[in-house]
Amino acid sequence: MLEIIHSDEAVVAIINKPSGLLTVPGRGPDKQDCCYSRVLELFPDARVVHRLDMDTSGLLLFARSPEAQRHLSMQFEKRETRKTYIAVVEGIMEENEGEIGFSLRKDMSHRLPPKHLVDCVRGKKAITEWTVLERGTATTRVALFPKTGRSHQLRVHLQALGFPIVGDPIYGTPAKRLMLHAQSLTFFHPMDGELIKLECPAPF
Repeated sequence: MLEIIHSDEAVVAIINKPSGLLTVPGRGPDKQDCCYSRVLELFPDARVVHRLDMDTSGLLLFARSPEAQRHLSMQFEKRETRKTYIAVVEGIMEENEGEIGFSLRKDMSHRLPPKHLVDCVRGKKAITEWTVLERGTATTRVALFPKTGRSHQLRVHLQALGFPIVGDPIYGTPAKRLMLHAQSLTFFHPMDGELIKLECPAPF
């Protein structure tokens, strides 16, 4: 079951993707169940705009026409959308806020599961701003503001900083779930240009 946060009959549908569910189908018959296939059952005209990692939960946006898809995809490409993620990381972050600017690329020696790494020479530019929300005894809760949209960007950036996200099966220590959630998304409506901000509180 998908939790629909908002839907617009003419344009978009936004869902609360659960952790552990693919955004789009993967390779093999065991990877066909995904958010997109489930959304198509409710919105047969739905089109993919952006993606979340399988292990990440939260807000996911779909367009409902080719025109809307192009408009929304361009907003993501031009960094006109604003996204906020919530994460719980291993360790205590002493600074209250900061910016991570490590360039990233795919790790060609580690394809299954796909993995990315920091490469300041051959990598693509990636920027993540962060703010501490709460410090625990052994973990830190942070808000993350990605300024670029590289694959695994938040996970690799935090791991490279020395604070892997709790439950990360690739860049940290596996657990029940990855403690990373897409909590808010702001974008311009592709039909009338209205600024829309949607929020979906983290379940952890």
